[in-house]
Amino acid sequence: MKYFTIDELCHSDTATRLNIPNSPDSESVRNLVSLIENVLDPLRESFGKPIIVNSGYRSRSLNTIVGGSASSQHLFGQAADITAQDKRDNRILFDMLKHHGNFDQLIWEKGGSLYPDWVHVSYSTISNRRQILFFK
Repeated sequence: MKYFTIDELCHSDTATRLNIPNSPDSESVRNLVSLIENVLDPLRESFGKPIIVNSGYRSRSLNTIVGGSASSQHLFGQAADITAQDKRDNRILFDMLKHHGNFDQLIWEKGGSLYPDWVHVSYSTISNRRQILFFK
């Protein structure tokens, strides 16, 4: 793990503000390590600039509060919502993952048809579907 940490992928301003526990179990930690080693670190290495994790692991309580899906991969430490803090760069991240990434699910999140507001990416240690979705 070169660029990202488990703590970074578990941090949540919402959880802190509302005093919601957001600590992953050991299986979720293993999944986070796999996500970092197989997706996030290689992406950061290729991109050459910092990438911010807006949301990584979410406890059930936190996931409910933020309106996440009941079957969200965030619940298992398998997903991260990322941004380069510039929508144009977010498009580059999306395209890099789409064409060269190892992922289970890749989602263009909001922002319209030119640039996403952020990118959702997930990784499974069992099998990766390479599913691409657009939520504009």
